[in-house]
Amino acid sequence: MTNFTQEQKQLIEKIGIYHEQQGFPPVVGRIMGLLYVSDRPHLSFEEIIDTLNISKSATSNALNLLLQMRLIEYTTFSGDRKRYFSALLEKWHQEVVDKMGSILAFSSLLRKANELRGDSNPGMNEKVLERIEFMEFLSREVPLLLEKWRKERKKYFFCPL
Repeated sequence: MTNFTQEQKQLIEKIGIYHEQQGFPPVVGRIMGLLYVSDRPHLSFEEIIDTLNISKSATSNALNLLLQMRLIEYTTFSGDRKRYFSALLEKWHQEVVDKMGSILAFSSLLRKANELRGDSNPGMNEKVLERIEFMEFLSREVPLLLEKWRKERKKYFFCPL
């Protein structure tokens, strides 16, 4: 990886591993790591390939997935035919809300599983119900916490002097 310290290279790999553990293909995670660690606001397709030493097809597939998931964006510059990619950082709030919606949807599926199982395994039903209750609790509380965080941040960072 050109122009990166050993510590930065290791961090790119650690971010890549984190994303892998979240179910992403390895190349996707490494690209996210690179975009987070880079001191440049945008990287071209070729720079990503060269820096990470990955194939064009793997890079293209990973970038398309990241674009579809709205985790990255690209821009172009007048007179330059290349696309330049960057991590999409402005809409992380919506990502958090979307994850809560996904958690709530899964809790609904678990509730249905408990119903279909009936009383044949009460120990399992109880454990699943506890998980359902916690997921529903999270889905209610996280948006409130996000709003509280926004208000506190606004109070400390945007108050007039």
